[in-house]
Amino acid sequence: MNLNVRPRTQPEVNLTSLIDVVLLLLIFFMVSTSFVKQSQIAINLPESDSASAVEEVADQVDIMITEAGTFLVNGRELVNSRPETIRNALQKVSGGNSDLPLTISADANARHQYVVTAMDVAGKLGFTTINIATVNESE
Repeated sequence: MNLNVRPRTQPEVNLTSLIDVVLLLLIFFMVSTSFVKQSQIAINLPESDSASAVEEVADQVDIMITEAGTFLVNGRELVNSRPETIRNALQKVSGGNSDLPLTISADANARHQYVVTAMDVAGKLGFTTINIATVNESE
């Protein structure tokens, strides 16, 4: 009886083919991936690319909004920026005529909520011709 124990051989894993496949996958993903830079939204309002001039109408209503949120209706500053105050001022200036063109001029740093409030009040009063004033982009 032969009781000699054969030495166990360690199993070998051939890593060459595994490394080849991994490198091929790496190259495939590098080539197929588009390296798109995620850009941040940069908005500088208000500017306009078009140089078309807007006709000046003698009878119109102008709403100006400052950076601090102060409203001016036809050049006259309002006491506060509540919608009721804006509505009363628009009714007084327009004389109830909602067919007049309405122009909203807001500072570039004014909050959008102020512009939306002015548009909402004007829409509720029946103004249908609402213009947003911009400046031409400096060259």
